[in-house]
Amino acid sequence: MARPQAPVSVTVLGECVADAFTDPARSSSDELALRALPGGGPANTAVALARLGTPTRFLGRFSTDVFGTLFRARLSASGVDLTGSVTAPEPSTLAVADLDETGQATYTFYADSAADWQWTDEELAATGWESAACLHTGSLALISQPGGTRIEDHLAKAREHVTVSIDPNVRPLLVPPAAYRERLPHWCALADILRLSEDDLALLLPGASPEEACDTWHAAGARLVVLTFGGRGALASLDGHRVTVPAPAVDVVDTVGAGLLHRRPASPTRRPRTPRRPTRPAEPRRPHRRLHLRRPRRCPDLLSPRREPALGRNLRDLRSRDLRTPSARQQ
Repeated sequence: MARPQAPVSVTVLGECVADAFTDPARSSSDELALRALPGGGPANTAVALARLGTPTRFLGRFSTDVFGTLFRARLSASGVDLTGSVTAPEPSTLAVADLDETGQATYTFYADSAADWQWTDEELAATGWESAACLHTGSLALISQPGGTRIEDHLAKAREHVTVSIDPNVRPLLVPPAAYRERLPHWCALADILRLSEDDLALLLPGASPEEACDTWHAAGARLVVLTFGGRGALASLDGHRVTVPAPAVDVVDTVGAGLLHRRPASPTRRPRTPRRPTRPAEPRRPHRRLHLRRPRRCPDLLSPRREPALGRNLRDLRSRDLRTPSARQQ
């Protein structure tokens, strides 16, 4: 009898944000024109996964305003399943971005009482996770109240069935870093995978080296920690066994959404689609192998970092490691 295949879909739970940029060509001394684009860290992650062919479901609370309509259209057009999402009476979240000469964005958020933070226990319970191998969340939806605590409770139940991935995506202009520091140990206890950027590391563990940070978060419960460093690549640490991955050289237009690339999977047999915006780096043209993080009945392969030849031995060692918790291994 053929063995049933493990689920391969990814569910992303989080916010949508309207990213508004100034439009100099349409602005004047007495008028500021803005161009609004659909964004939000979790929503961007869902779009990237779906465009690469991964079955993806997005769980969000969509306002009935014009931005909510925009969010739904963009996700649906990208092939994202919106089953389980909620139509909400609250307004959408708006972020006005100011890009400096290097393309780095500084945001001003308009998010008080937005739809994204109002999840109820009943809404989350109705979403289910039976078809998913991985549940990814984080960003503002996980830290903002009242919905953040309810999402944590949902993760505590889901982690017995799926691999849980968390990206704090710290936004210090909207939420004090101290609030993230307070919740992060609990998130590590819930997460199988913890992903943070270099900026997140500086805010959450000031003065700590990447290796020290990985060990701290391993001790708190996260089995796999991934730290991203922009043009200097990324560091992945599985139970203290570490590999570094270089970043391809690219011409940066701006950095909006660029960090999301570290969360999307890649396949050596599937060519990514042409990006809609020029802000995403091109795929590096070098051989690579998948980094298999085996977790029976949960997520068979979540990360696929590209490698340099010198990393081959480390990747072969990591590929055989098991992400299950000690208690799960005994079952």
